[in-house]
Amino acid sequence: MADRKGADDVVGGGSNDASFSSRSEFVAEEPFRAYVDETKLLRKTDLHVVPILFLVYLAAFLDRVNISNALTMGLPAELGLEGQQSNIALCIFFVPYIIFEVPSNVLMKKLNPHIWLSGCILCFGIIMLCQGFVKSYSGLLATRFFLGLAEAGIFPGSFYLISFWYTKEEAQKRFTVYWSSTILAGAFGGLLASAIANMNHMRGLSSWRWVFILEGIATVLISVLAFFCITDFPREAKWLSPEERAFLLNKTKTDESRLVPVTPRDVLAFLRTPKAWLGGLMYLSVLVTSYSLSYFTPTIIQTLGYSTIQTQLHSVPPFAAAFGLAVVLAYLSDKARIRSPFIFLGLALLITGLSILITTHGSAHFSAEYAGVCLTAMGSFGIGGMIICWYVMNLRGHVERSIGTAWMIGFGNCGGIVATFLFVKKDAPYYHTGYTVCLSMGCLCIASCACYAFYIWRQRKAEVGIGKEGDGIDRELYL
Repeated sequence: MADRKGADDVVGGGSNDASFSSRSEFVAEEPFRAYVDETKLLRKTDLHVVPILFLVYLAAFLDRVNISNALTMGLPAELGLEGQQSNIALCIFFVPYIIFEVPSNVLMKKLNPHIWLSGCILCFGIIMLCQGFVKSYSGLLATRFFLGLAEAGIFPGSFYLISFWYTKEEAQKRFTVYWSSTILAGAFGGLLASAIANMNHMRGLSSWRWVFILEGIATVLISVLAFFCITDFPREAKWLSPEERAFLLNKTKTDESRLVPVTPRDVLAFLRTPKAWLGGLMYLSVLVTSYSLSYFTPTIIQTLGYSTIQTQLHSVPPFAAAFGLAVVLAYLSDKARIRSPFIFLGLALLITGLSILITTHGSAHFSAEYAGVCLTAMGSFGIGGMIICWYVMNLRGHVERSIGTAWMIGFGNCGGIVATFLFVKKDAPYYHTGYTVCLSMGCLCIASCACYAFYIWRQRKAEVGIGKEGDGIDRELYL
């Protein structure tokens, strides 16, 4: 009875914010274990949190990068694109996307995730549908700009939300499942585009227009589903019982209210810390290669002489290989409770793949060049989600995570701007400039990850203290 009373004191008013202090002390988890099945609760959480976010971002990222397929299906000729206009169309997406990352996370805290994220994906789907009817280069630029604005909140908001549902040793697998939506979008996009290519001139519309129209309609439908299925933060989630809520808040140590305000002073204070810039550099440097592959894998493969449909089909295996590696590394990382060694393993694959692509060219060496593409995809996509998890889960509380998640992803997506100008027509088919820049970014990623690991090691040492017992604190920050 005493244990039950202690639990009731914490459960209090259930999801009522007034029953919790904004930054409360945590009680021990043990009183709750008697009447909360932890394994069942984790499975229940997985079903409510991850699948719908995965589906939402699969649709969003597919809509973002499907222009790479359209560029090989007649879009440039029909809209009269010249020189680097196609690259500018890719680039303009990132301008609002980067600027509105932090404001978006602040708005999500105020409006609740199921409202904000479903609204973002609805707008995204409508704009994508409109992109299928553009008649000029200026129309393409306008739709790409508003796509970036609509998607700004989805990726950082989802990672921010997921981080409050899991402990550090549970998080990597869930982060990787969500991150894998970007990998599968690359693979699925090629398969879908190869099928839609057969719809050329159906109802008087080119096949590249059908890519945008069909995917836009699907995205709108997903937004309706998202409104009813996306969960809110643990304190507001209605599908949790009071006991489950109290147990989860104590287990994850995330009892701080989402209503704690984020002020400009908080943002400036965060940006004065080394971890802010190290996190941004880690993500930016890996994203340069990831975006290069997302946007230009069909273009690179087409230079080997394949038809439109064969090009789309051959763009699938590199992403499938990356997905397999990401899942394996996530499992091993959570099991070992450490991130950095697995990240460096992925970076080794990235450097190897890019080295092959720089030195090996021509259809006579297709197997080696194609292997280089696969290794590069495995190295970049395989560790992208791990870098995010490593960084985000080492942030503490709603305020720091809302700022840090959006900052890392916003700053990192500057890499998307760089990537859109790396593989231009005049450099085909060898793309020396693109591969060299990607290789340089891979080296920068190694350096920034090493510096961040050293920063975390020093912070752990400072918190635990030499010769003190503090295993719980020591494991709180992951290396």
